[in-house]
Amino acid sequence: MHPRAFFHPHPLAATCALLFLSASVHASEQESVASLPTIEIKGQTTRGAAAAYSSTELTTQDFQDAHISHPQDLLRKVPGMNVQNYNLSGVGDAIVMRGFGGGGHGGDIGVVLDGIPLNEAMSHADGYVDLNVIVPLEIQRLTVYKGPVSALYGNFNRAGLMAIETRKSEQYKEADLSLSSHATLDAQAAFGLKIDEGEHLNLAAQHYRTKGWRTQSDHDRTTLAARWSKQVSGDLEIAVSGRLHHSEGDSPGYLTGAQFATDPYGKDPRAMNDGAKKDFATLRADARYSLAPELTWLSFAYTTRQSFTRWFSRPVSTTAWRQREENYDRAVYGAGTSLNGSHQTSLTPLKWVAGIEAFRESTDYEYFDGLDRRARVNPAISDRTSRLNSVSAFGEIDAPIHPLLQVSAGMRWDRFTGDCERNGAETGSDPCGALNRVSHGSPKFGVRSQVAPGVLFRTSWSEGFALPSTFAKYALGAASLSPNVFRQTEVGVQLKPFADLVVDLAAYRMISSDEIRNVAPGVYENYGRTRRTGVEMSALWAAHRNIDLQLAWGSAHSRVLENGNAALIGNRVAGVPRTTTTFGATWRPAPAWETTLTWRRVGRYAVNDANAAFHNGFATWDLGLSHDLPMNGLRLYALVSNLTDKVHATSSSMIGGMQLYTPGAPRTFKVGVHARF
Repeated sequence: MHPRAFFHPHPLAATCALLFLSASVHASEQESVASLPTIEIKGQTTRGAAAAYSSTELTTQDFQDAHISHPQDLLRKVPGMNVQNYNLSGVGDAIVMRGFGGGGHGGDIGVVLDGIPLNEAMSHADGYVDLNVIVPLEIQRLTVYKGPVSALYGNFNRAGLMAIETRKSEQYKEADLSLSSHATLDAQAAFGLKIDEGEHLNLAAQHYRTKGWRTQSDHDRTTLAARWSKQVSGDLEIAVSGRLHHSEGDSPGYLTGAQFATDPYGKDPRAMNDGAKKDFATLRADARYSLAPELTWLSFAYTTRQSFTRWFSRPVSTTAWRQREENYDRAVYGAGTSLNGSHQTSLTPLKWVAGIEAFRESTDYEYFDGLDRRARVNPAISDRTSRLNSVSAFGEIDAPIHPLLQVSAGMRWDRFTGDCERNGAETGSDPCGALNRVSHGSPKFGVRSQVAPGVLFRTSWSEGFALPSTFAKYALGAASLSPNVFRQTEVGVQLKPFADLVVDLAAYRMISSDEIRNVAPGVYENYGRTRRTGVEMSALWAAHRNIDLQLAWGSAHSRVLENGNAALIGNRVAGVPRTTTTFGATWRPAPAWETTLTWRRVGRYAVNDANAAFHNGFATWDLGLSHDLPMNGLRLYALVSNLTDKVHATSSSMIGGMQLYTPGAPRTFKVGVHARF
């Protein structure tokens, strides 16, 4: 498959174009709120069971109030989470959660958008995710599930899951336009329109452009999303949704410690014309049928096509740098069906979901090294196609037997097959063959107890898993491997001591066993264990009728218990800050006026497995001011990020034996207008 060939043309482009045209035709329709049921993604029937596990929910209002350009910018409001921004145009950031440091840029966190997995099985890193394909203003709900607690999703769900749902059926017209320092423009719009009785159209768009605060950091991206739904009959609703995304940008690369200390916003002269470009398209069809008042059948099918190319300069020794090129052309086809029930028994109400799903993902992968400013001068190290096939069955049930005994349980079974084949000559030696069939069952169990008014205890135990990473899964010597298993135990309590204060506290312990190591070329074994423990807390206090205070705090301890390299035993897991804290205050000094002050602190963390290098963390302040104009639905706002102009690094990593730094943005000003029509 030739890179980007599927965009000239692709049927999804026509679908989105027709839906946007339909919006302009029907924009003047009456705007009464529809009373139709919304198609569920899968398993919302058991949403209440999430109270047995730690989770954080961010809603449309949170994204509207924050005026952010990237969905991941709001994750600092989630206790224990951190985004290690690489500030490389078009490249996914690393997300930290529950003692894992490789979410997003690797496979530690599962991410689904309206039920479509965004994790890429073999793109850059197993489980890689680019959240920039989502328009912040279109998000209805972003739920972060801590740990492998959800039975609805499997692989890449070890540290947890981010389930993102877009706005559906409701009627709204919104736009957010802002200008920022560094020649940055962000234009977002979202519309929910009633076309006819029982027929709705939801649209979203974003165009983001910036020159960046460093040399060679231009970035442009555009996203279009559309969803059409129709109530065909009293029992049947259908929907079709699509998404197009294009991004292209340049990257200045990382800085050495000496460079960061003397010129934190400069560019290493050895870094070439790095950058990335990406095209992404997805199309999904849904059906919802009410078999009975208490029983609903859901079914979906989707396809995703993507092309991603990255050029990246990095040190290969303490003196030499090289540029590499990676190409990934990805095609995914998936489908699933489930039954959702809600019944009243003589003992307790029961809510449950049971379903099956399957997907087939194919990735054409090319890897070149030693480029001369993007010009290939050496043969391909890798030129191959990998395939990963999955069949899964899942079920969850919620049974609130008594306020003191509210039980939830889940089970997921996954089976994986696949293969790898070379498309041409390669100079690399990574294995490439058939994937040994792998299957795994992951149980989940939780209990919540309302022991008193305003006091809700919870406890849970859950299991997750991970396949061997990258091409190790296609090695003949990996045929007997078991999945890497993660088992989490958690206890928590939510307190409402009085009406204006809510506090949530959780402690967890996760053991990773059957970790996979390479013992000889092409030979692997299950050997290794890691323990992750931590405490997380969130608090929301309406301290005064005009003052709200928020706190999100997390402490993580990650230690290696068993490893093929004895020198690593007892070490910290790299990339996981010891603590993270976000404190926010909102003050409304007068009607229609609001000001916010946010303090963010990221603690110290190990940069490499040997714990020979550390990043000492940083702290920043942000200030915001907004005013609602007398004109209904119009808000003006101004934001100052990094108020004190703190020089800081948002991430640090070890590459080629050198510790490298990613400079965070200096003081940045942003002004904009948010309109609701």
